[in-house]
Amino acid sequence: METIIQGKAYVLGKNIDTDQIIPAEHLVYSLSDPEEVILYGKYALSGVPPEQGGLPQGNILFIEEGSCHSNYTIIIAGPNFGCGSSREHAPFALKVAGVKAIVAESYARIFYRNCVDGGFAIPYESAEQLNQLIKTGDELKIDVEANTIENLTSNITYKLNPLGDVFNIVEAGGIFAYARQENLMPQH
Repeated sequence: METIIQGKAYVLGKNIDTDQIIPAEHLVYSLSDPEEVILYGKYALSGVPPEQGGLPQGNILFIEEGSCHSNYTIIIAGPNFGCGSSREHAPFALKVAGVKAIVAESYARIFYRNCVDGGFAIPYESAEQLNQLIKTGDELKIDVEANTIENLTSNITYKLNPLGDVFNIVEAGGIFAYARQENLMPQH
């Protein structure tokens, strides 16, 4: 079980909605065809406007031109991350792009549930406005057991709200995999 998540930060603003995370025009790709699945990664965060930290963020792209995978594995965002429609494609697109954790002040409830239930990424909450304290490109280290995020670039550590069983569910691969692992439902 990986209890340390390390990677570069990609910082976003508040009220990032699911259509900004994966615009509706990109929902045509199959979720089971490997050649089409990677396109969810390619277009992840492609709808975020520049004033919310979207593309281009300065000259920093979340997904490099010609790639389907991001160099940024930790999203730092303001309040109400994942608001909008209830599409499961949003946390799925972030996972395909390589995101392992999201740290936001708060989440839209349905996005948070989709993120956990699908085992897509760890959704941490922070009482502090980390999107005002961390910059895109900063190297971060999340310690899941200590519920901390350390900015290795500035050498400052922040406290995160405890995850409870959320980490175990995401680590298992989603709610159904977790239930099978814990013998809460029949094995298949």
